[in-house]
Amino acid sequence: MQGGQKSVFACSRRTVLFSSIASALCCAQQQDAQEPPGNRRIPPIPNPSNPEDRKLPNGKSQNDAIAKQNHEQALKDTNELIAVAEQLRDELKKAGNYVVPVSSVKKTEEIEKLARRIRGRLKD
Repeated sequence: MQGGQKSVFACSRRTVLFSSIASALCCAQQQDAQEPPGNRRIPPIPNPSNPEDRKLPNGKSQNDAIAKQNHEQALKDTNELIAVAEQLRDELKKAGNYVVPVSSVKKTEEIEKLARRIRGRLKD
């Protein structure tokens, strides 16, 4: 008998759960039907194919702001690239003939990294 009672209670729990969900859905649907269509406000969906539509809160174009930031960062990286290249040149002059310091190899890796970063920003 206990096994039969468990299934009866389980069925009644499911029935109560489903009926409460169904009644909530019906109430929500009735409220939507009662509301006049003029009161519904659906926000415009941004068009991803036309990125010029995006504006910042100050009214300026988001693309212009991004381009300006990328340009400033590219200039900063370029100045850093020039400084590292000059340091490398000075190290190689001081090192003498046939000697390459380990720090010079690390500087060349840093130069490559900066050059890739600048190239990536300029391509965007």
